[in-house]
Amino acid sequence: MERREEELIQQLLAHDDELKAAYAEHQELKHKLEAFRNKLYLSPEEELEKKRIQKLKLASKDRLMEVLHRYPAASAH
Repeated sequence: MERREEELIQQLLAHDDELKAAYAEHQELKHKLEAFRNKLYLSPEEELEKKRIQKLKLASKDRLMEVLHRYPAASAH
């Protein structure tokens, strides 16, 4: 996510529950992925789980951007 998008999201979180939920989900998935990236070795099951989380994180970012672009300030950039 770009810095300006992150800043805008932070400004809007208190006013938009859907955005807040999408952002929380995205952050949770991001932290789960970081845990996998910190491991030296992943079992085949962990590899599959990592790929699943990557897909979910991408989908959550798409939802987050969709909600964000409803705001004129997001579309202006």
